[in-house]
Amino acid sequence: MLSFRFIVRFLKAFFARFNTLIIIGVFVGFLIFLTISILLPNLIITTQRVGIIGRFTLSSLPLEISSLISKGLTKVANNGSVEPDIAKSWQTSDGGKTWTFELDSSLKWHDGKSLISKDLTYEFSDAKIEFPSDNAIQFILDSKFSAFPLIVSKPAFKKGLLGLNDWKVKKLNLAGGYLQSLTIQDKGKNKIQFKFYPSEERAKIAFKLGEIDTIQNLQNPEPFNSWKQIDLGKNKSYDNVVVLFINTQKEKLSDKAVRLSLNYAIDKNLFNDERAISPISPLSWAYNPQVKEFNQDLNKTKEAKGMEIKISTLPNLTKTAEIISDNWSEVGIKSEIEVVTTIPQDYDVFLATLDIPKDPDQYSLWHSTQTSTNISKLNNPRIDKLLEDGRTELDQETRKKIYLDFQRFLVEEVPAIFLYHPTLYTISRK
Repeated sequence: MLSFRFIVRFLKAFFARFNTLIIIGVFVGFLIFLTISILLPNLIITTQRVGIIGRFTLSSLPLEISSLISKGLTKVANNGSVEPDIAKSWQTSDGGKTWTFELDSSLKWHDGKSLISKDLTYEFSDAKIEFPSDNAIQFILDSKFSAFPLIVSKPAFKKGLLGLNDWKVKKLNLAGGYLQSLTIQDKGKNKIQFKFYPSEERAKIAFKLGEIDTIQNLQNPEPFNSWKQIDLGKNKSYDNVVVLFINTQKEKLSDKAVRLSLNYAIDKNLFNDERAISPISPLSWAYNPQVKEFNQDLNKTKEAKGMEIKISTLPNLTKTAEIISDNWSEVGIKSEIEVVTTIPQDYDVFLATLDIPKDPDQYSLWHSTQTSTNISKLNNPRIDKLLEDGRTELDQETRKKIYLDFQRFLVEEVPAIFLYHPTLYTISRK
């Protein structure tokens, strides 16, 4: 058996003879370790599997996806102001009817070809498109529209979903014209596979089955908020507002006093989200923070007492509908809850989440002529006039005054009750 003294003497002799080799070996090993630690993250190709809620076509991709792939002529800041993107500059020579955009000619499509104006495939039923040069595109509208530069912030694509941004489309699956999945890849070969689901419940089932690793923009995080192996992210969405639309053409709801009573009966502090008082985002340059808030006042609810009202609600807002129903019950308003997946043909009130337009122009939502998108069926000449003036005025300060008035008169007319800005959740596996 070897003695301890012999082992020590042997090691000393070994290190004395081969110390140079040992030092070189340690140095080479360190270099190899350093190289691997730097290069390995770039060699690993990751694929994120993300669930998106909603039905989308190739022409109606969610902005959070389309903006990864391409750019618009313009882009929109958080406050709703418009900034250059594909276009370096733009102008109108006739008060908002003709718009000319000068392009950034240094941009290249995913196929390596330089951007020219005729590549842009914007389509508008109420505008004629011309190409004065390879670096300019011109839109001649049927009527003046001051918010047009924001409209063309929608990312543009070349045939084949070729874009101008860092991510490229690698694969897509359609069924009946609707996207089932879409895979994109960046320059580092990392991939994101988006899978689309018609409802929150379908997306949650897919997550439980392991089809996806992330779900974005959930309004109701249950049951995942109690799962230990889940990362739960929260984001206050000022681009959305939960609204109770009132059918103003229904005989029992056509009276403004009744609508006011319904509004005063609801305790908005019961919703665990930030209070909303207007259809315009608090981040917008046109937001009016001084509109009437309609805090709960049970002494102002008598006009609606004894009424029977059906609350039609989207599935993810049933808890909100139950709170409204309980509030109304306390003041003698009978209500029943109907869960729907789209706007009903005939309804009393409809509870939904409204996507707030980036520009304060809300002509399509509230103008009396917009029968297919005016959910409350509002018909108010004063509000109509403000909406008409707001979309033709070019001076932003003058526009701001118009939209401050628009919000004040709209809220006091009560075609809808603005409840809260929802918290949106992202769930991911750890």
